[in-house]
Amino acid sequence: MKLFLKIWRQKDASTKGQMVDYTLDGVEGDMSFLEMLDILNEDLINKGEEPVEFDHDCREGICGTCSLQINGEPHGPDRLVTTCQLHMRKFNDGDTIVIEPFRAKAFPVIKDLIVDRSSFDRIQQAGGYISVNTSGNTVDANAIPIEKQAADSAMDSATCIGCGACVAACKNASAMLFTSAKVSQFAQLPQGRVEATDRVMNMVRQMDLEGFGNCTNTGACEIECPKGISLENIARMNREYLAASVKG
Repeated sequence: MKLFLKIWRQKDASTKGQMVDYTLDGVEGDMSFLEMLDILNEDLINKGEEPVEFDHDCREGICGTCSLQINGEPHGPDRLVTTCQLHMRKFNDGDTIVIEPFRAKAFPVIKDLIVDRSSFDRIQQAGGYISVNTSGNTVDANAIPIEKQAADSAMDSATCIGCGACVAACKNASAMLFTSAKVSQFAQLPQGRVEATDRVMNMVRQMDLEGFGNCTNTGACEIECPKGISLENIARMNREYLAASVKG
C-alpha cells in the first residue's frame, strides 16, 4: 500500500506544532500501525531527518502507552484494540491518515505524538489503593469471602489500562470513565470499603484539579475505550460520591 500521512510534529511543550505531510510506500496489511511508523522513521533517519516521536512499550495491548489519535479516533478505526494492536489492513491503498497526539488540557504535548499523562497517576495516587497491615499479623485476602458477581464486576473495572482514550474521545475532555473505573475496582470489594469515603472524595477532587472537563453522558468514552470499560462505573462513582458527601 501507498499511504499519505499527515503527522503532528512539535519540538517540545513550549514550541508551536504543525501538521507535516509524509508519503510512505510498501506498507503491508499485516503490519501493525506502530510497525508502519517504525518504517517511516527508518526512512527519515536514512534521509538524515528527525524521526517522529511516539510512545510505546509492550506492544501487546496491555500498557496503554501507544495512545494516538488516528483520523480523529483514539486508537484508530478498530474497536476494543489499542494502537499497537491496530493493523494496516484497516486502511486502503492511497488513504490519507491523520495522526495526532491525544488532545486535552490535562495531557500537554511533550514532543510530536507523546503527551504527559501523569495527571492520571496523580488521580490514582489520591486514592486508588488500600491500606494493608503488613506487620506480620495479616489476613490472607483469599480467606475473605466475595460474591462472584462482585468479584467479576470489580475485575471488569480493573481492566482499565489508563491510556486516556476516554479523555481524547470526550468533547469535554472528561476523565470520569478512568476515575470511576479506578474507584469501582475497590468500591465493590470488602477490602476497599474501609477507605471508600476518602477514596472517592480525594480522587474526584484531584480529577477536577487536573483540569479535566465535566461528563455530559455522550458515551463516546465507552465506545472508544480499548478495554470496553462500561459507563456503569460512572453511575457507581456518582453514587459513591453522593454517599460520601452526605456522610461528610
